[in-house]
Amino acid sequence: MADTMMRALQLTGPGAVEVRQVPIPSVGPTEVLVKVGAAGICHSDLHLLHFPVKIREEPLTLGHEIAGTVAAVGAQVTGIADGDRGVVYLCWSCGVCRECVSGNENVCEAAGRTAMPPCPGLGPDGGMAEYVVVPARSFVPIGALDVTQAAPIADAGLTSMHAIAGVREHLRPGATAMVIGVGGLGHVAVQILKAISPVRIVAVDVGADQLELAARCGADVALESGSDTAAAILEMTGGRGADVVLDFVGVDATAQMSVAAVAPNGAYRMVGLGGGTPGITAEPAGGPGWPWGASVRKSYGGTRSDLIDVIELAKAGKVDVAVETFPLDDAATALERLEQGRIRGRAVLIP
Repeated sequence: MADTMMRALQLTGPGAVEVRQVPIPSVGPTEVLVKVGAAGICHSDLHLLHFPVKIREEPLTLGHEIAGTVAAVGAQVTGIADGDRGVVYLCWSCGVCRECVSGNENVCEAAGRTAMPPCPGLGPDGGMAEYVVVPARSFVPIGALDVTQAAPIADAGLTSMHAIAGVREHLRPGATAMVIGVGGLGHVAVQILKAISPVRIVAVDVGADQLELAARCGADVALESGSDTAAAILEMTGGRGADVVLDFVGVDATAQMSVAAVAPNGAYRMVGLGGGTPGITAEPAGGPGWPWGASVRKSYGGTRSDLIDVIELAKAGKVDVAVETFPLDDAATALERLEQGRIRGRAVLIP
């Protein structure tokens, strides 16, 4: 490779990002070098941007939604060749612990109780750059899928699929699934539910644009979020509630809405990271509180199998991520618009 330097969007300190010239990383024996075609921007990137102290001493290249082409292969890597197209599975797990060999790489035992394996852009350098080095086992082929579609699937698709895979037993004919927040993840979740299940999908968000997006993605009902939303869900389900509630926002209002709307024996999944308190208490069920038999789970990332599943849905045309693309040099603008709630679907950087 003739060039030795590349551009990378780096977090240089609390609240400070900069596109900098940095060396192209060298490839270890079990790694591959990926020429980045597209890198999605996630709310997790905003969390890092606003973190009050340095994440690490040296600047950190952001980006965990990565799609591109293999540019170099480590000496011990087999089955991957220069020119292969793929996405980067973001859970860099150990691969040998009990959870990993059971297929639960997203809760790798090596990560301890935090259960968050190393993730590009959240510790190791990420993919908001011209190149990124990744473990070979994290490279997942995408065939001919466009990289601007593939990049958001690495998280927005993966995380949505994992949350839905964990409630499959509830996705029966006649059931109701409630999707709160039709942003980068939620609009993908609506499409996944439409593609793999017979349920009625009720999408909840604020604003005509988001509700129109929900309808376009396949929601059967699109509701403006408000103080009476849970009551509307109860009314349309004969007073029982939604069999599945997927909260992609996670603030107090949506967490408490989820508790008020979930059905007995239903499933409530916390996916959004808004820090909300649902207010679940240990008391007799009945009325507006937590119903008998319902389950709650904080859902993080997903498995390699989840990623492969959603890639296949995208290749079949059943998942189409709404994207707004920005040049890498305009990353600060994209981050600002995301923070202002002015991104429809997912913002994607093109190096």
